Amino acid sequence: MLHGHHGELTVGEMLRRHGISRRSFIKFCTAAASAMALPPSVGLAMAEQLRQAPRPSVVYLSFQECTGCLESLTRSFAPTIENLIFNIISLDYDDTLMAAAGEAAESARTKAMQDNFGKYVLIVDGSVPTGAGGAYCTAGGRSAVDTLREAAKGAAAIVCVGTCSSFGGIPFADPNPTGAWPVTAIVGDKPIINVSGCPPIPEVITGTLLQLVATGKVPDLDEHRRPKVFFGNTIHDRCYRRPFYDQGKFAKSFDDEGARNGWCLYELGCKGPTTYNACATLKWNGGTSFPIESGHGCLGCSEPGFWDLRRPVRGRVGQGRRSFTTPGFGGDCNRRGGRRRDRRRIRRRQPPATTPQRAAWHRP
Repeated sequence: MLHGHHGELTVGEMLRRHGISRRSFIKFCTAAASAMALPPSVGLAMAEQLRQAPRPSVVYLSFQECTGCLESLTRSFAPTIENLIFNIISLDYDDTLMAAAGEAAESARTKAMQDNFGKYVLIVDGSVPTGAGGAYCTAGGRSAVDTLREAAKGAAAIVCVGTCSSFGGIPFADPNPTGAWPVTAIVGDKPIINVSGCPPIPEVITGTLLQLVATGKVPDLDEHRRPKVFFGNTIHDRCYRRPFYDQGKFAKSFDDEGARNGWCLYELGCKGPTTYNACATLKWNGGTSFPIESGHGCLGCSEPGFWDLRRPVRGRVGQGRRSFTTPGFGGDCNRRGGRRRDRRRIRRRQPPATTPQRAAWHRP
């Protein structure tokens, strides 16, 4: 169970102090439930749970990443980033958002971890490079590996934001020059939630945190430790172009008549049929659109090993696949043989020598 700061106000008390009425709070929770594709009745239950929930301390660590995941988080509409960090959680450390820097920032992190040992939520953004003794990513004179291990010891739960921290992401891709690994290859004795995506949908990040705070428990997860409420269906299952797929109507290029008529993008490399995410339902920018609606196929960025393994392939789901070259993706994208070779290369990689082998870590 999660706990807040000693003597810290609950979420409900904090909202009342800021003049937010019960009615407005229920509206907010209903909107949040709707953003998570949950029925309105869940909003009432969430409001009651959140009202009594303590504001947990949150420590946000950034490692080998591009800051895209944090940028995505700041664009959340339900809840907004300011509502999240001022009323629902206590963001005690984030070296990108906080005003402090240098020793002051590191002191804040250390104090938050000491004062809330065993209670805080640890958010990790980015893969963990282990090559050259961890020298590829350091802060305050310490490697990412050492910082992660120290922070994980006192965490009640770990939330991996983005495909890099969840599965290794682009830094993990062949030839992986920095020896990058996902968090699960380094830490094996803590509850870990993977919120994958490059970057994840903002409301998927905040929705996962909301559920964690409201219930005090890790949500139901899939085989890759992703919340089922967001990663329980493929994009193909909910895609508005699905009827064209069923009718066999496929765009052959990004500027042909089929593309202009909104036909299915599968033969242009769309990975929606094998990618689990909420893009087709939650969408981006407050529900405005998502890549397929904007005319580009899904890249499968929320799946393990997507950079090495998830090249576009041609042919209907369940049928034989043929070699072809796809405009916009570049090169020969066949690749039954190539994909097998890539899998063998990835599976030959082993976690750092100082880290015990863990069957729980998913190797693509």
